[in-house]
Amino acid sequence: MLEGGDLTEGVFSRAVLTSTDFRRAKLPRAKLNEAEISFTRFEDADLSGTNLSKAVGWRVNFSRANLKATNFSGADLSRAIFTEAKASAGNFSKSEVSRADFSRADLTGADLSKAEAARALFTDANLSGVRFNYSDLARATLNGLDLAGVDFTGAYLFLTQLKGADLSRAFGLTQDQLALACGTNETKLPARMVQPDSWPCSAENE
Repeated sequence: MLEGGDLTEGVFSRAVLTSTDFRRAKLPRAKLNEAEISFTRFEDADLSGTNLSKAVGWRVNFSRANLKATNFSGADLSRAIFTEAKASAGNFSKSEVSRADFSRADLTGADLSKAEAARALFTDANLSGVRFNYSDLARATLNGLDLAGVDFTGAYLFLTQLKGADLSRAFGLTQDQLALACGTNETKLPARMVQPDSWPCSAENE
């Protein structure tokens, strides 16, 4: 039980921290690389600049945490909770965040290139300038979002939910990618791109 503790620059590399309570703890620039953090709680904690590269955690809770410039590269965080987290400039490259919940999170300028983000929820999240290069966004939820500056180069968009999303200022999209995704008449597309005949998707694919 480390709730509220000051662990600034603490070293927990490869530690087994399953179900540890770090709520409201101060962990800026700490080292948790390759740590086991399944069911660990980081709600409202300060993890700015912390190294969580290659950490492994099932259902970790980062709700409302300060994750600015935090390094999650290569981490396995399936079903993690990032609701309302402040993760601007975070590094999620090559991470496993399938079914993670990023609802209302600030991911401004975050790097999710080559990430496995299938079925992830981005409801009301700020994705300005996010890099999704070659990431897996199959069945992820991006409905209604302003995706200005988001880079989708090479991203896998199979049944990605884009209802009402604004893609007009997104980068790297191709017509083939859009044909795999699920948009609507309200989805705004980049210049010179057209709505696929497959839109809107059938109910079983939503």
